[in-house]
Amino acid sequence: MPVTVGNLTLDPPVFLAPLAGITDLPFRKAVLRFGAGLVVSEMVASQEMVQAKPSTRARAELGFGNDRTSVQIAGREAYWMAECAKLVADRGARIVDINMGCPAKKVTTGYSGSALMKDPDHALTLIDAVVGAVEVPVTLKMRLGWDDDCLNAADIAKRAEEAGVQMITIHGRTRCQFYKGAADWGAISAVKAAVNIPVIANGDITDSHSAIQALKLSKSDGVMVGRGAQGQPWVLAQIAAEVSGKTYTRVPQGSDLADVILTHYEDMIRFYGPELGVRNARKHLTWYLELLEGGMELRNLIIRERDANVVMRHLIDGLKNCGPLIEAAA
Repeated sequence: MPVTVGNLTLDPPVFLAPLAGITDLPFRKAVLRFGAGLVVSEMVASQEMVQAKPSTRARAELGFGNDRTSVQIAGREAYWMAECAKLVADRGARIVDINMGCPAKKVTTGYSGSALMKDPDHALTLIDAVVGAVEVPVTLKMRLGWDDDCLNAADIAKRAEEAGVQMITIHGRTRCQFYKGAADWGAISAVKAAVNIPVIANGDITDSHSAIQALKLSKSDGVMVGRGAQGQPWVLAQIAAEVSGKTYTRVPQGSDLADVILTHYEDMIRFYGPELGVRNARKHLTWYLELLEGGMELRNLIIRERDANVVMRHLIDGLKNCGPLIEAAA
């Protein structure tokens, strides 16, 4: 079933999670070419965004106006959160997402991200400020709580709904778990029971099997895929099809897969420029190539190359000699 947020219909209910240094505009475009209900930008720091640091602004470049894009903002001060929300909404963002889930120490020591779950009253001042600043829908992403002694996601979700938040995504771990252990999808059901707005399950969802289990245990309205999409921008569309009982036939192979990789690489060079584009593309190219038979030989050839054109030539020639996707061949 599609998810409705404000006047937007997000279909299919399989979304791309925000990942720092990964879900930039070129990667989001690659995912959207196959299909996703929503893609979310890398988290942007609200004060830095307003104060116009070019690197921060670049992370929020979305191709504004697309109904299936959201800008995620983070911070600890209501003023900067509101100003940032207004800025990205004025530039065309269709949804503004508040980050209360990032576990990174550099974020939580600044009392942002998941650290806000330790002080729900303060967190609500930020939510109130953002909701009051914009007319576009505001959503919220958080974790189950700070630690096992602070499992307050359901309470915060209920208060957030009352404040005007229109969708909530829950990562099925506490902040202190970081990414260790397994995501507790069943615990998300308490959040779903506490609110009437859509709830999205996140954490360890990498394929249709894990998505089906997450939906069943969490009773959520959709799923959000993060690391599972690395090197597989088609996986969200594949999950959406297979969850619905359909056979997905668009997993690219051969020349079609080469086109996916080359188009993504070209987008990165255009977006960042040749020097930075080559550096930022390395991790994406590695994720693609490690899934291909013979791909690591090509990866080793290009990984230290600094010339964007040379990398392109190696990709064009080398991809012709790579075998099929390893998982697909198994």
